[in-house]
Amino acid sequence: MRMFAQQVSERTKGALKFEIYPGSSLMKTNAQFSAMRKGALDMSLVPLNYAGGEVPETNIGLMPGLVTSYQQGAAWKNAEVGKELARVLAEKGVIIVSWIWQAGGVASRGKPIVDPSDAKGMKVRGGSREMDLILKEAGAAVVTLPSNEIYAAMQTGAMDAAMTSSTSFMSFRLEEVAKALTTGRDKAYWYMFEPLMISKAVFERLPKDQQSVIMAVGAEMEQFATKAAQADDIAVAQVYQKAGAKVVDLNAEVVKKWQDIARNTAWKDFAARNANCAKLLALAEKTL
Repeated sequence: MRMFAQQVSERTKGALKFEIYPGSSLMKTNAQFSAMRKGALDMSLVPLNYAGGEVPETNIGLMPGLVTSYQQGAAWKNAEVGKELARVLAEKGVIIVSWIWQAGGVASRGKPIVDPSDAKGMKVRGGSREMDLILKEAGAAVVTLPSNEIYAAMQTGAMDAAMTSSTSFMSFRLEEVAKALTTGRDKAYWYMFEPLMISKAVFERLPKDQQSVIMAVGAEMEQFATKAAQADDIAVAQVYQKAGAKVVDLNAEVVKKWQDIARNTAWKDFAARNANCAKLLALAEKTL
């Protein structure tokens, strides 16, 4: 965000200036998408699926097993699925500026969750309606809260394990309350779409040259964001090892097990929500 703000300010010769509010300090995490739609918030970097209660289509941003690599996720932007997702969001009053994916894993207070059978009987935070569906199918009890509240829930024992991005595992210091980590550094079935977005109402008030700068810088930031996310996938393992946690990775066989559960639960549920959701899922499956 800081790099984006600096670049845009420089290229617009100071015509556009930014104030950045980290850690949801301006408004609560879950309120940001709605505020952008109304033009009450200019821009936000937030997991898209946090808007799932309001706009069901956004749940595609954390659909287990639908994105299984950074390369495939990055290809969404220019594929049919990306164009359709951008169309749906623009209709809802939000424009995607940077397409960013982050791999995630699972931090546990006890044993690591690798195979779906490992989740049985555990209280787990999935992070989206769709992740919750596959966890329930695997026999887990689901806990729903935004990632910035995971630490307290794990500390008190209200939750046994949490799924979130590698970056969040570090920024929320979850190594202090976790004994095991399943990483996303090699293979993952958990990829979260965490785009930089701008309010359409705000964007359309800007002159064309400023709009162009915002979109150009947004696109340039994507490569940095992907490299940084991949670096975090590696760094998180080191942080947890140093803290004495057991660190494990996934293989293709395990990813397929989770994907098979997702296909029969989360994917079906999502496609049944409305015509847009069904279309998005079909287009996303083409990229697999």
